Amino acid sequence: MAELTINGNTEEVNEKDTITDKDLPLSFTQDRHLESIEGIDCVAQMWRMKERMKTVSVALVLCLNVGVDPPDIVKTQPCARLESWIGQNLQTQYERWQPRARYKQSLDPTSDEVKKLCTSLRRNAKEERVLFHYNGHGVPKPTANGEIWVFNRTYTQYIPLSIYDLQTWMGAPSIYVYDCSNAGIIVESFKQFAIQHESEYEVLPMNPDLPADLFTACLTTPIKVALRWFVLQPTSKLMPKVNLDLIDKIPGQITDRRTMLGELNWIFTAITDTIAWNTLPRDLFQKLFRQDLLVASLFRNFLLAERIMRSCDCSPVSHPALPPTYQHPMWNAWDLALDLSLGQLAGIIKNEDTFEHLPFFEEQLTAFQVWLQLAELSGSEERNPPEQLPIVLQVLLSQVHRMRALELLGKFLDLGPWAVNLALSVGIFPYVLKLLQSCARELRPMLVFIWAKILAVDNTCQADLVRDHGHKYFLSVVQDTSISPDNRTQATFILASIVNNYRDGQEAALQGSLVSVCLEQLNDPCPHLRQWVAICLGRLWNHYEKARWTGVRDIAHEKLYNLLRDPCPEVRAAAVYALGTFINSVTERSEHANNIDHSIVMTLVNTVSGDMSCLVRKELVNALQWVVLAFEPVFLNVAMKEHNNISPVQDTVVTPTGMRRIASRDIIRINDYDSKENLKKTNLDTKENLKKTSSISCLNSMGSNQIMTQSHTGSLGTLPGLGYGSVYMKMWNALRLLETDPHPEIAQMCCTVTGYIRGVAKSPPTLHPPETIQKLSRPALAKRARKIHRNTVNEESEEKVRQPLVDTKFIEWSSKRFAQSNKRQKGDTESSFHYERDWRQTRNSNIRIEASEEQRRALASRVESQVFHTRTAVAPSLLQLHPFDQQIAVAGNDSFAIWDWGTGAKTTVCQNKSTKLISSKVTALEWINGHDIAMLMVASEDGSIKLWRPNVGMSREPSLISAWQAFNELKPKYTGVIMTWEQWTQTLITSGDTRVIRFWDAERELKAYDIPTGTDSSVTCLDSTFSSICHENHKKHHNKYGLDDDDGLIIDNDGLAAGSKLGLCVAGCADGSVRLFDRRCSPSEARVKIWMEHPGSVLGVQLRDNLVVSGSSSGDVKIYDIRRNDSIHTTQAIQNYGMSCISIHRSANTYACGSLNQFISIYTLKGTLINTIRFYEGFMGHKIGPVTCLNYHPHKVALATGTSDCCVNVYSLEGRR
Repeated sequence: MAELTINGNTEEVNEKDTITDKDLPLSFTQDRHLESIEGIDCVAQMWRMKERMKTVSVALVLCLNVGVDPPDIVKTQPCARLESWIGQNLQTQYERWQPRARYKQSLDPTSDEVKKLCTSLRRNAKEERVLFHYNGHGVPKPTANGEIWVFNRTYTQYIPLSIYDLQTWMGAPSIYVYDCSNAGIIVESFKQFAIQHESEYEVLPMNPDLPADLFTACLTTPIKVALRWFVLQPTSKLMPKVNLDLIDKIPGQITDRRTMLGELNWIFTAITDTIAWNTLPRDLFQKLFRQDLLVASLFRNFLLAERIMRSCDCSPVSHPALPPTYQHPMWNAWDLALDLSLGQLAGIIKNEDTFEHLPFFEEQLTAFQVWLQLAELSGSEERNPPEQLPIVLQVLLSQVHRMRALELLGKFLDLGPWAVNLALSVGIFPYVLKLLQSCARELRPMLVFIWAKILAVDNTCQADLVRDHGHKYFLSVVQDTSISPDNRTQATFILASIVNNYRDGQEAALQGSLVSVCLEQLNDPCPHLRQWVAICLGRLWNHYEKARWTGVRDIAHEKLYNLLRDPCPEVRAAAVYALGTFINSVTERSEHANNIDHSIVMTLVNTVSGDMSCLVRKELVNALQWVVLAFEPVFLNVAMKEHNNISPVQDTVVTPTGMRRIASRDIIRINDYDSKENLKKTNLDTKENLKKTSSISCLNSMGSNQIMTQSHTGSLGTLPGLGYGSVYMKMWNALRLLETDPHPEIAQMCCTVTGYIRGVAKSPPTLHPPETIQKLSRPALAKRARKIHRNTVNEESEEKVRQPLVDTKFIEWSSKRFAQSNKRQKGDTESSFHYERDWRQTRNSNIRIEASEEQRRALASRVESQVFHTRTAVAPSLLQLHPFDQQIAVAGNDSFAIWDWGTGAKTTVCQNKSTKLISSKVTALEWINGHDIAMLMVASEDGSIKLWRPNVGMSREPSLISAWQAFNELKPKYTGVIMTWEQWTQTLITSGDTRVIRFWDAERELKAYDIPTGTDSSVTCLDSTFSSICHENHKKHHNKYGLDDDDGLIIDNDGLAAGSKLGLCVAGCADGSVRLFDRRCSPSEARVKIWMEHPGSVLGVQLRDNLVVSGSSSGDVKIYDIRRNDSIHTTQAIQNYGMSCISIHRSANTYACGSLNQFISIYTLKGTLINTIRFYEGFMGHKIGPVTCLNYHPHKVALATGTSDCCVNVYSLEGRR
């Protein structure tokens, strides 16, 4: 149990009900804040063959001369005589792999017959591959000169045939199979290398139980040869019922995986693929095992031939040479499969038993699953690739194991882009492409997940998907509401990838009604789905006008307007992107197109130009550039008018590019619009007509009647008038405002766009003379131009796509999410990230315990023990102590620094540069996420707010996390921008030299609402119910369900209240008034109390439950009860208007007052003086300077002070006696 003191009353509160650090949300910690907005840093490997090949012609040359043995071969007795692959049988085996090839047999041929055969096949094959199969069992061994033997016409002589001549006749590309003794010498001659001595003496095996043409048998009938060879091994004695006669009676078809023979062939394919993929270099594997079906089958079987023939002291060779594979451990799995199959063979043949399928694939999937589990615990990318990956792809062919295989494959691809590249290199693509033809609904989630991973890494697959109508599969998934939002988001991403810069994909998707499908999903509760629906639409009509007009018919652009106020910044940025490409898709300008684009531009400018998120404002600049480029002649004249109207005495600012330009708040004066009445009428008309502009209506009322008649008529050759109320002037002013955006990247982007126009405007040949503009603006010319070009496409504009002036990587960054692993380290309770956070929470709890003891002593102990002292370059104006770390932020002029007040080291220093003013004073500091990894929020008198993250390590320069303009037209006169931060509600409350209090929703990065202050005086200080650490005094159920009546809030009718609507807010003003606001009420009714008792400006104010404490420059400190109209206590802390600053402790009932008369007084809330600080510590301690700023530690009774003599000190309670 814990004690909670409220107004002197003590009540017990269960610790489980109090708000702890674990309950506090974190702000500005999303990926968009902490990482660079750029695409994924990976290189897609060349898994796709540059060109697939096909073996279209096969020459079968058999030199057997049956009955006559060659003279140089001494055969054993008995020896192998079985030549069952002669002629037609051999052709039948090859036809199983390539049934459409052109086969030619040549039995015991002459040299001329071989030449005629080869030249004929090459002529018919053209650029495709030709296979030459040579069986030389009836002729002598090849010669040392690289010659094979054929016959003369009467079969009385052996005639040599040069390999060189054979190459000439065969041409390229070709593949050769030599089945003869001493074949290695042929390969070496083929490569024109020296003859290897060990191959000169190798003779074909003569085992009578094996085929005489064992090499050919392994290449063409691998399963039966493997079975026959396995039975001949000593281990086969364990199965006495199996003999060679049963091998020829194995039931089933080689192509039917449900039978024994078919399943063995399936397993054999998986094993040989696995051996090759784990042994061969990737490029060689692609060439031999993925380019040509027949070649892949030959080389798979070659691996078996190497294993069997090496057991017979024979070494098959190939070119390109393959590394030895005959001892690969996967052969043990093959032997096990053969053993289990042969164990069933006798019963199947004799008793007609049912064949029981082998557990090979289940076991391999289990092994793959174990690898994945270990990969999640360690650095998966550093581990060796899983050798079972090719087997997983083979399992996709099985309906029994397909679902499990897809799940494991999805987990593997989720490891990162490297895993996707591995899967593509092994040949995943044709498998998952074919599965899109499946109607099984249970496969949809995993297939969508896998395809999203593939396209996130390699977008070149879009052509294959369109060709096989794969986009229809994903269109159906997006529309299926029974599927999870994550999978529908992935399907939308896939569709967006299909249409990305690919016209065939855009046309196919448009025919599939992608526009209407996406528009139906715009209001989906899932923010990622809304984001990608908008991106998909933007990519669909990018440079594709037909899709744009389909969107116009469905008023797509108006439906996208709703997303511009979406709670998710990524969705808002995606909507801006989509509207930008919508504008850029027009190839031939018309009045209708221009009116729509005008409406879009003004909606964008009015809605998102002041967005809190940098992501959104960057996309806004990116979108507005297309309007500038589309109407370049108009903006050139705008720039010229701006140049001519700049006077030397006008205020100038320095832009990020170093250019001097007029301030954004200055208005370009146009002679025709000097009168205030016209200006007022223009603004009223604009506001009224921008509320709703139909996609089929013209924007006739963007300004006054005069502007309407001069507005852009729509033809390429016409130019509008450039009155102040015109669309183009408003957009140009918006661009000029963005030139001074607080975020330097956005300001730089905008300066690039406007700088391009200003640069071109300086070249007279590119400008239209005034008389030319008048001629081109005539209605007759506009009408004639529209008549000529209406509903036509400009050929030049199609040929030449506009190049952007600036670019963002928002879309690429959004796509990166699909390539990265979904398992983040933050969710791992065993990670260092988790342990560090747990340590911080424990430290925070200990600090609170220590601080509570100090708070009990605060009323009786003096605060005068100096624990920190440093000097600054300029006099400090603001101080802010970190609630838990020993850090203090100090601001002076336009800079700030952070010190460790425990060690005295300066850890961070930064100049908070302004894009509006040459120097902008820092006016407020706030720690964000103080309970975790803290960031510092800095407000300036130019109206900007910037969020900085101090860097850890050698760098003292902080990183800019976010920046936005709190008030656009703020004119600094007293306080600039002041603010207070609520961590519990994630609300930033701002005010200052303005007439409103503005509430910002940090979670959504949106302006929540404004409350009028009701006074022309500046707001000098702010506080609220949940400011700083005040949430620790409230219960958890106050989070979303409102506070009870005693806390000044009423629960909404629906039981829910937005965080920014929670609690009270109090403001102190320069006129001495203290104003109380109830945020639950409407803005016009929110001001519930005003106390006008201070004779001077209010320097500090604090809301303590039902009490308000305030102090003013006149030296008086007052306490109010929010239920009364007058103060309940007054203390004259400092006489004669000498108070310069005040700080009120959050928990201890004390406050400190600083004076320009060089002293600091510390009082209790009841007005009792505790002590006064006048001198620095030390034997010769001199008097402190005039006090400029004070700040109490949020928990501890420690006081930070800043004085005009450039000194910063921290004082703590005196030690116990």
